[in-house]
Amino acid sequence: MIDNNDIKSGKGSAVISYFYLLGVLIAYFTNSDKKSQFAYFHIRQSLGLWLSFMALGYPIGYFDSWQITGSFWMAFGILFIYGFSTALSGNMIPVPLVGNLYQTAFKNIK
Repeated sequence: MIDNNDIKSGKGSAVISYFYLLGVLIAYFTNSDKKSQFAYFHIRQSLGLWLSFMALGYPIGYFDSWQITGSFWMAFGILFIYGFSTALSGNMIPVPLVGNLYQTAFKNIK
């Protein structure tokens, strides 16, 4: 289990990781000294969200329907807000639907 000192030391990196891929890189390198498992949890979540957003966003952009693209943006917006708010509140709750997949896919980030 993660203790409060780990959460407190990694909270800044966890929150920064949700600000685009540059935020993921900044959070990863600033956390390399502290080795906070809380921050690494959110770095994995954020990296998975951003990579999924880019991989799915390109083909979705070819649809000529605002309903499809709007739904895509809304779904990822909700997932990012959820991940950001859990990092801000100091919780380690995976993002719904895909969070556990990201944790296993990026398990080498530690």
